[in-house]
Amino acid sequence: MPDPGDAPGHGLRHPCPVSWFLDDLAARAAERERAGLTRRLVARDGDGLLDLAGNDYLGLTTNADVILGATTAAHRYGGGAGASRLVTGTLPVHDQLEGALAELLEAGSALVFSTGYHANLGAVTALAGADTLIVSDAHIHASLIDAARLSRAQVVVARHNDTADVERILSARSQPRAMIVVESIYSVLGDAAPLTELDEIARRHDAILLIDEAHGVGVAGDRGQGLTASLGLSRADHVVVTVTLSKSLAAQGGAVLGHPAVREQLVNTARSFIYDTGLAPAAAGAALAATAALSDDPGLAFRVRANAAILAESCGVQPPAGAVLSVTMPGPREALAAVAVCAEHGIRIGCFRPPSTPDGISRLRITAHAQHTTDEIARATKVLSKIAGQ
Repeated sequence: MPDPGDAPGHGLRHPCPVSWFLDDLAARAAERERAGLTRRLVARDGDGLLDLAGNDYLGLTTNADVILGATTAAHRYGGGAGASRLVTGTLPVHDQLEGALAELLEAGSALVFSTGYHANLGAVTALAGADTLIVSDAHIHASLIDAARLSRAQVVVARHNDTADVERILSARSQPRAMIVVESIYSVLGDAAPLTELDEIARRHDAILLIDEAHGVGVAGDRGQGLTASLGLSRADHVVVTVTLSKSLAAQGGAVLGHPAVREQLVNTARSFIYDTGLAPAAAGAALAATAALSDDPGLAFRVRANAAILAESCGVQPPAGAVLSVTMPGPREALAAVAVCAEHGIRIGCFRPPSTPDGISRLRITAHAQHTTDEIARATKVLSKIAGQ
């Protein structure tokens, strides 16, 4: 007669069939700790540090009008959209935000997603497939890498900002369709993509050019319209732009911009749009108010670039194309030590360590903000010049 302890859920006679699981996780954690690559969540709540690590490039997260935009939308529509946007989740604030984004980025249409990650997933998977060759820059965002994998397209990685390599790869393609995937301003090195040359290559090879403007909107251009629009490329039929609302636009969410036919394709086929609840009203209201604040004060883009140039000089690096400065460090432990030294002096900076860096090099990541005063920038440069060895 079977022992009751043998029945599922009874007793502890037999070991768990996945007893290796927690041991394996512990071993991986120990290896990360030995390599100096352990990451931990630390709540930030009024620590008083001067922020040179966050992505609130224009300082709009605490802007009174942006906060009012968030609270007004929440009071009117509630805490969440309540459903997919194809069911009941599309709200007037979504339509208003899409119109404002299309106007700011000089695009034919816009479609808002719940995150920038979802926007990238939706854009690539809806516009590329098994018959497509994707040529992706070596330094693109993780969300774009994941999107390319999910698209079932053949993916070839081009050397960073190497237009000759992109040309070579496209010249050898056998697929009927092609897509070039880049960022306008890169999140690790802070350098700009050669968009004009890439546009010419895309035209020659009848390819889509998908540009992630996450770190360009609000920072590049004479009014913060992003690098794509500032170069007059955003209304081209073959150009698709993605943005996040969580950096310069001080909220949360993302959007895809392009020809109205692109928007229609995404509404009907992008799984990260169709099967996701719509962007929360408060986030949409905040982003809408942030676009208005940027339009009212186009000098914000100039101020963040000016502060970035001063910080870059103190670190002994070239001025970045946007707000992100990259300072190479010998290794991950040295990068963490530099972050700690800055914190001791009242300055918060970030760092990139493998596997977050595309080339395996540890770096300090320092971000300029438009709202920092002359005195704050002077205090920051004094500390940064010491840790950079100037």
